[in-house]
Amino acid sequence: MSQTVIAVIVGSLRKDSYNRKLADALTRLAPPEFTFKHIEIGDLPLYNQDDDANQAPTVQRLKDAIRSADGLLFVTPEYNRSIPGVLKNAIDHASRPPGQSVWGGKPAGVLGISIGQIGTALAQQHLRNVLAFLDVPTIGQPEMFLQVNENFFDADGNIGQGSKAFFQGWMDRYVAWVKQHIAG
Repeated sequence: MSQTVIAVIVGSLRKDSYNRKLADALTRLAPPEFTFKHIEIGDLPLYNQDDDANQAPTVQRLKDAIRSADGLLFVTPEYNRSIPGVLKNAIDHASRPPGQSVWGGKPAGVLGISIGQIGTALAQQHLRNVLAFLDVPTIGQPEMFLQVNENFFDADGNIGQGSKAFFQGWMDRYVAWVKQHIAG
């Protein structure tokens, strides 16, 4: 059975990030033929078009990881009603120089979690706008605007029982979405 490789991009650098924890818990719900690889974005230099001709080794590593992935999973917090700068920086690096983007055609899932009442709804909408421009087909339903609470994760870091069926349904839809796009 061949493996489907998914690049996981978490938009938070915080060590105890709820979004990193969510990404880890969610990937445990995937079928065994799916492999999830977390992509480091915190060590990238700030994007500067002057560097397009000589991209840093960390940028090349990012682009190679995305290029070799079959699909993408973005898990991001919301900062000031948008996506974190570190995530936008990574997206910009991997889309440059013009004509050499590695994003195009990679099926993606977008979700996030926050302590706020609207979860990461606006960050996700902004991210979806950017991904649409980059030709990244993004699953639209079910939407995942999540607010963390004390029972969201269990003691082992898994999705709590109250939400597990909902998350399994999302993962099943995501797996079908990725399979549909890589088969065509």
